[in-house]
Amino acid sequence: MINTIKVERAILNLTQDDLAKKIGVSRQTINSIEANRYVPSTVLALKLSAVFNKPVNDFFKLAADD
Repeated sequence: MINTIKVERAILNLTQDDLAKKIGVSRQTINSIEANRYVPSTVLALKLSAVFNKPVNDFFKLAADD
């Protein structure tokens, strides 16, 4: 899976810590998602969707080999 969380976060001028606090996770979790080391749960993806005001498919995509 690939994602554009870092870009979406920058558009809103949010730090990793700011975003983490908004959705109730640690800054390290945001870092791991952005680095593609962690695939978030559906609930977490929906929380991100609410913050970004975009559908999940706009910032998470399946890679060709997924």
